[in-house]
Amino acid sequence: MNPALEQILLNTRRHFLRNCGVGLGAGALAQMLSPDAFGIKAPPNPLLPRNPHFRPKAKRVIYLHLTGSPPHLDLWDYKPELVKRSDQECPDEFIKGKKFAFTSGTPKLMGTPRKFSQHGKSGMWMSDAIPHLHNHADDLCVIKSMHTDQFNHAPAELFVHTGFPQPGRPSFGAWTTYGLGSVNQNLPGYVVLISSGTQPNGGKNSFSAGFIPSVYQGVQCRSKGDPVLYVSNPPGMDRSLRRASLDALRDLNQKAADDFAHPETLTRIAQYELAFKMQASVPEVMDISKESKVTLEAYGAEVGGASFANNCLLARRLAEKDVRFIQLFDWGWDFHGTGKDTAIEDGLTNKCATMDKPVAALIKDLKERGMFEDTLLIIGGEFGRTPFREGRTSKGSLLGRDHFPDCYTMIMAGGGVKSGHVHGESDELGFGVAKDPVHVHDLQATWMHLLGFDHEQLTYRFQGRDYRLTDVHGHVVKGLIA
Repeated sequence: MNPALEQILLNTRRHFLRNCGVGLGAGALAQMLSPDAFGIKAPPNPLLPRNPHFRPKAKRVIYLHLTGSPPHLDLWDYKPELVKRSDQECPDEFIKGKKFAFTSGTPKLMGTPRKFSQHGKSGMWMSDAIPHLHNHADDLCVIKSMHTDQFNHAPAELFVHTGFPQPGRPSFGAWTTYGLGSVNQNLPGYVVLISSGTQPNGGKNSFSAGFIPSVYQGVQCRSKGDPVLYVSNPPGMDRSLRRASLDALRDLNQKAADDFAHPETLTRIAQYELAFKMQASVPEVMDISKESKVTLEAYGAEVGGASFANNCLLARRLAEKDVRFIQLFDWGWDFHGTGKDTAIEDGLTNKCATMDKPVAALIKDLKERGMFEDTLLIIGGEFGRTPFREGRTSKGSLLGRDHFPDCYTMIMAGGGVKSGHVHGESDELGFGVAKDPVHVHDLQATWMHLLGFDHEQLTYRFQGRDYRLTDVHGHVVKGLIA
């Protein structure tokens, strides 16, 4: 069958009505008037820099998402009472009526086997698993009263990145580039770097543009091999021929944009142009061989390698080139204790060794280059870990914790947040928030505020409703802001 006829047969009445605006009458009226009658307008270049609602404290974001969620009770939230009561049965009032991912019955309380000590002028309690970050205690803002609505990885990850536990909503990075545009027109406004060889739990939905124009979605770059897939010229095509081809495509797409005013057509033009510019700019910024030996050693990065350390160094290089939003996903933080790699003792020591040094180096590097104060650095997972032993490992020698949404820790630094500050408290056993609760939507509202936005006003109309990152919730947590 003719492919065009086959496509027509697949169209439903819903497709037909959708493509007619809001009905046949509206479609005819729109055609008689102008493309603007559809109510769709977009700038010629959707990534041009734009001003936020008010003066921002942060110009850019580096978000380090530790996929799987690190055990906060073994890193940041020291609970002496929980240590004292370790191996006792969990009090019924803390678990009655609650469901956990892999634990049932009455679990045993588990105090941390890690050694905690106080650091910096702030006297911040920190674990022995993150020794390099001890030196930056007074640069950090530690939120110990986080809570979320989700206790499984993919929904919780989507929730913290998009404000909704199901796929289809724009991510925080996409909202940022939609609201602010991009300063550097030769690089993507939103770059994604993935380490440990695995995509995030939410997949590409965790950095997608959802229903807003796709020009605002995250562009995944690789620290090894071709930085961006398919950005190189195919065999037989040189740069001049590619330029001529893009010029012809631009003319055709511009005619379609003039006739129909569909925002995705303008997105397509912008993306083709950006891809052409990226052929020269991306390989340069992704080449860490130009860094000094001292810098490479500080991060633990290796030229030609692919690691979280390499990605932290690349994040600084991208920030230096005015990339608006840099997202790092690092797999391997799901510490159930079902194997040596996911146990709270040696497993956590080994995993933290891949994160602790490069993050400390990133903070130091940003400070030395005068970029720390206007770069919002975010570190954390999608939820917390239980104050008791994970059910499957309750009788084994390896220690692990189950998923836990009720109380956990997130870290911020730079970008207008309070330094050397601990916000909120969990109760003495770590089961719930005891002081100054911060919901995921509250944290998102605060991020938007630091970037200069009223989170209730940065919206996008879709299917008759104005959507925003915080859905219909969230309050700015002023106690986190310097």
